[in-house]
Amino acid sequence: MRAHLPRPAVIFAVAALAAARLVAQQPPVSDSRLFQSGIEITSITATVTDRDGHPVTGLSRDRFEVFEDGVLQTVTQFTRERVPIGLGVLLDISDSMFGKRMDDARAAVDTFLFDLLDPADEFFVMAFNHRPRALTGWTREQGDVRHALAGLRPSGGTAIYDAILDALPLIEKRTRQRAALLVISDGADTASTATIRELRPALRRSDTFVYAIAIDSPDRQPINTRVNPAALREITSETGGRTEIVQSSADIEDAAARIAEELNSQYVLGYTPPRGPDGQYHSLRVRIAGSDDRVRARQGYVATAARKRSNY
Repeated sequence: MRAHLPRPAVIFAVAALAAARLVAQQPPVSDSRLFQSGIEITSITATVTDRDGHPVTGLSRDRFEVFEDGVLQTVTQFTRERVPIGLGVLLDISDSMFGKRMDDARAAVDTFLFDLLDPADEFFVMAFNHRPRALTGWTREQGDVRHALAGLRPSGGTAIYDAILDALPLIEKRTRQRAALLVISDGADTASTATIRELRPALRRSDTFVYAIAIDSPDRQPINTRVNPAALREITSETGGRTEIVQSSADIEDAAARIAEELNSQYVLGYTPPRGPDGQYHSLRVRIAGSDDRVRARQGYVATAARKRSNY
């Protein structure tokens, strides 16, 4: 006797088959909302700059080449429209940030979040000295941020690596597709429990761009407490972000403006990975065909099951 599926299951199966056929007939999409698909898609946020470091906008999908483990992939999803971002600001409040540096940092964060980003974005603010602590949850409220920043009193050492590790679980709870962290610090990491070696695999499991603004005053003593640009660059470059070195806290706002310009000009690409969520690390490389333009994107990722994000 032939077994029969319950009628609701039959309806679901037919509908699923029809949907699959419809998707197969569609051309590559450029609507960022379609990145919310349940199909396993590797999503890459890419920054394109010219020889002078200025963002390059208006490129079409066919200009991009994406390689996973050295093998060219077919880009099936693409947008050059601005995709809303979930961003965390990690602000150093160690004792060396006392006075004018703290005032300049407060003003720069306020301008960055409320004047330079988009109203559709969301963010949180975290302070760190020898330990990190979240000052806000995900918010868009200027009053929340100003109140949190106004109460800061610099003290203690500097634990940058611990702060980034603490911020990554918050980033995973965002409702925006793109993700970034901005670290503002004037000192070397002197207090973290974690090391760069321990931080690296956590970043590889995340799709978060990490940017850093490092205040490196040449006359600062002792030398071993000055900011470590090489360590920050090691963190930021692998994620597709970068490190801005400034000589004075008065330059933080200009550096933040350059970072905001990049965040406002990024591309988002997607492709179906050849191996699916195998739990392994895979290298990534993105380039612009036939051009000297430079592309910054994360250098690799650990292939885990995709997590859906709510629409924005």
